Amino acid sequence: MNMSFISDILKKKNTSALGIDIGSSSIKVVQLKKRGNKAILETYGELSLGPYGGVSVGQSTNLNVEKIIQAVNDLLNEKEVAITTRTCGLAIPFRASLLSVIQMPNVGQKELASMIPIEARKYIPVPISDVTIDWSVIPRSEVVEEVSEENKDKDKDRVKNIDILLVAIHNNIINQYKEVVLKTELDAKFFEIEVFSSIRAILEGVQGPIMILDMGASTTKLYTVDRGLVQNSHIINKGSQDITLNIARVLNISVEEAEVIKRSVGMGKTVDEIDLSETVLVVSDSIFAEANSFLFDFQKKRNKNIKSIFLTGGGSALKGFRDLAAQNFKVEVISADPFEKVETPAFLEEILKVTGPEFTVSVGVALRCLSEL
Repeated sequence: MNMSFISDILKKKNTSALGIDIGSSSIKVVQLKKRGNKAILETYGELSLGPYGGVSVGQSTNLNVEKIIQAVNDLLNEKEVAITTRTCGLAIPFRASLLSVIQMPNVGQKELASMIPIEARKYIPVPISDVTIDWSVIPRSEVVEEVSEENKDKDKDRVKNIDILLVAIHNNIINQYKEVVLKTELDAKFFEIEVFSSIRAILEGVQGPIMILDMGASTTKLYTVDRGLVQNSHIINKGSQDITLNIARVLNISVEEAEVIKRSVGMGKTVDEIDLSETVLVVSDSIFAEANSFLFDFQKKRNKNIKSIFLTGGGSALKGFRDLAAQNFKVEVISADPFEKVETPAFLEEILKVTGPEFTVSVGVALRCLSEL
């Protein structure tokens, strides 16, 4: 006899959710618990992937799926992190995806569903069979504009088309993540591209066009976001590990030693009174120049000014980096604080403000997973 109705009654409802962010240099996890309408931080942790690839802590790696599975299992079973749930969501790296805003006729959802895969071929530089696509209609601005008599015809033409956010993810990446989930016995509810996790974690309620600068180990990702939707994106092939390598070269020390100094000193001076600011600027100036070009291009094409820039990713936690960014961009620069939305122990508040940018994606994933319990 099937007694599943009894097991459902006796089964305790899961109220915890795990957000997992597998980056190129580390894995970050955040576990949240639901209490009423609040998200409570239960635990969080990070595991460097460098040693799994035969390189130093902090360096970028390109691990095979077996090594990733090993690393995820190690973090899940780490006693100090004390993860207690396998219910989770996972972030897909931006580099494994493609985002485009395309225009389509203003027709019904059913017609759009049949038209978009055909139109997508124009924007996706690989066979359509190699990717999984998704899309959503970008809502028009809630601001109602006055339309003069002579512009009414133009306005009628404008509403004949709608903007669509087209998303494509390589199937081989999805299959790799499915294998990780299977072999680590995770209960994954969804995969999502990391930028959407970041938006959920730090931009809820933020008005006007903003830019996210996400500085990782090997790359820096740029996104312009308006009304909560990604408008443009760009990848710069420089990141925080380039700063580490510069420090190692200038001080003639190992990469591992340079990583420790970078994290403790930032743009300050070493114990030997060596000023590292110029060493950092070699990398940061290049990143800021490319980011400014991206920003100006958006403003010119959209005729809108970026109101603020949010810094996220582990590289942006470098001491002095926010002030340096503010000098370069000439607009408000904010260090992301994803834990602001989460109830945390008082004794961790200062630590989480410093480490917060590194956990933006994993917090965003955990928040979505928690909302779907």
